[in-house]
Amino acid sequence: MSIRNKYESELRLVFDKLIAMCHATELAIEKSITALQKRDRTLSHEVMDEDKYIDNMEREIEQDCLKILLMEHPVASDFRDVSAALKMITDLERIADQAADISEISLQFGEEEFIKEPEHIAQMATLAIGMVKDGVNSYINRDIEMARSLDSRDDRVDLLFETVKADLIGLIREDSANADQAILFMMIAKYLERIGDHAVNIGEWAEYAATGYHKIG
Repeated sequence: MSIRNKYESELRLVFDKLIAMCHATELAIEKSITALQKRDRTLSHEVMDEDKYIDNMEREIEQDCLKILLMEHPVASDFRDVSAALKMITDLERIADQAADISEISLQFGEEEFIKEPEHIAQMATLAIGMVKDGVNSYINRDIEMARSLDSRDDRVDLLFETVKADLIGLIREDSANADQAILFMMIAKYLERIGDHAVNIGEWAEYAATGYHKIG
């Protein structure tokens, strides 16, 4: 097998593992919000436990990428492919950490009814999951338009975060006893807002892999 064919074979392996890591990360976000909505403590613990599996996936892909870089004479586009993948798995690992953090926060709610059903938080999660998936797909498929669309989609996540924040502040003003739950909900919404930011990062690295351009700041 030629060096070129060997490289392409190894990169396809990285693509496959990256897709698997992305799927596991999406599932972690989904489960963390389901656990919150259903007060499912077992599911919360499951997300926290599975975070170690995603950490292991990151390390495995990182090793595969470094092996590719050690091949003979990688060209500039090869370097961009691998560099982007290394950056993206860091974002995916952090997203999975944040899903685990959401699950950990969910365990802090008591038995009392929610001060507010987390419908806007669920909407944030749905948007964020789609962004993460499309960020990775834009890299695999060299879809620059999809990668660039993540910025405007993140604006919708940010708007929902502001809605959640305003609602929670209003509930605290109505009754200071709402403060404890409000703080927990606010932390969860903030993690989802950060997940959206990480998805934008993934899209920016996908654009870099395809074009050599990376947005600064």
